[in-house]
Amino acid sequence: MTKYLISFPSEAMVLTDEEFPIVSADSHAVIQEAKDAGVYVFGGGINEEVDPVLVSADGSVSTGTYPGSRVKGGFCVLELPTREDAVEWARKIAVACRCSQELREFGYDPES
Repeated sequence: MTKYLISFPSEAMVLTDEEFPIVSADSHAVIQEAKDAGVYVFGGGINEEVDPVLVSADGSVSTGTYPGSRVKGGFCVLELPTREDAVEWARKIAVACRCSQELREFGYDPES
């Protein structure tokens, strides 16, 4: 089975105050469906109130990220038998969240 990252940047989710609780409930329902199906690995949202740090190869720590890096928003990792299954789950999440989702496949590494 292959692991897939399904994600969206925070600015993609544009909701009114009235829509937010509905979208929250719908998105939680899809995640519960993934858990019930046994395909859910991990998920969450990046806490954008906490500044990232960059830990260099020499061990030094500085504020910031790689130039051009913009990791923000929500994501989940699902373990699925086919890419077609991953596309279907991304579709379910996109519908629930009311925004497009990016789908990426993790490379297999038998050592990790």
